[in-house]
Amino acid sequence: MRAALFLVLSGIVSFVQAQPYPSKPIRLVVGYPPGGSGDFTSRIAAEELSRELGVAVVVDNRPGAGGNIANDVVAKSPADGYTLLNAWHFTINQMLYKSPHGDRDFAAISRVAAGPTVVCVKNDLPVKDLKELIAYARANPGKLFNASAGFGSAPHLAYALFESLTGVQFTSVQFKGGGPAIQSLLAGDTSVYFATAPTVMGFVRAGRIRALAVSTPKSSPSVPGIPGAEEAGLPGYDFTFWFGLFAPAGTPPAIVQRLHAAAVKGLSRPEVKEKIAAQGMDAAPSASPEAFAAQVRAEAAVLEKTIRDSGAKVE
Repeated sequence: MRAALFLVLSGIVSFVQAQPYPSKPIRLVVGYPPGGSGDFTSRIAAEELSRELGVAVVVDNRPGAGGNIANDVVAKSPADGYTLLNAWHFTINQMLYKSPHGDRDFAAISRVAAGPTVVCVKNDLPVKDLKELIAYARANPGKLFNASAGFGSAPHLAYALFESLTGVQFTSVQFKGGGPAIQSLLAGDTSVYFATAPTVMGFVRAGRIRALAVSTPKSSPSVPGIPGAEEAGLPGYDFTFWFGLFAPAGTPPAIVQRLHAAAVKGLSRPEVKEKIAAQGMDAAPSASPEAFAAQVRAEAAVLEKTIRDSGAKVE
């Protein structure tokens, strides 16, 4: 009887182990609420992964603490390829929050998309370009309320670097993501927002807010009609961000490669590139998981210097 039971159980285990990956839905965790670039890139990635892998990929928004909550959820999940993370660089939270989770806690899969931030103001603010914004902010120190998508977010670092370069001082209001931040600008509760492009481009095109510049020296083809910072009168202002896919550390290399291949194939489709470009970003799949991991390592020192020089901090 015991021998028969053992054989049955062994057969079940062997069947489960023999199941090809993936054989059930995948959860894609992101540390920001709906309405921002993190959510946008997550849903693009989920749709394309689902198309290529043949299983449902469900986005799980876990906003808060600059992405630390989502990072913690994924870092502590089984390394089996069924819980993934869409995030930016872990060095930021390690410096600002002293987060315990760094790139060693994750297996890099691929970048999804990259782009600049967009310096936006509410329509009734009496400034028409970047020079006028700087002059107005200097004349009214602390009186301009700036929306931020949370400590450690791309908008946070973008405005901190801007303050450092220009000597202006905003009163920044922290929200749990780009969606709530843009709603505050639309409502007039805040006056300025250094936004990731997917969060604001629809409102810019509709004339509901005004875009003054992008956070790169020259204008970006993915954000047409908006001057670069140097072109708008602020040389030296250069800031871009990205979102990328990660799995828990220890995920089998074969699964990581499978996910990478699916992401690259999906993100390389012309219609997907166009969808991402329409939101002011560029599809940016990595050449390999190893290349993405090397990029993350190489950017760590650059981001550490940016954060130190900008004076960015969790207040």
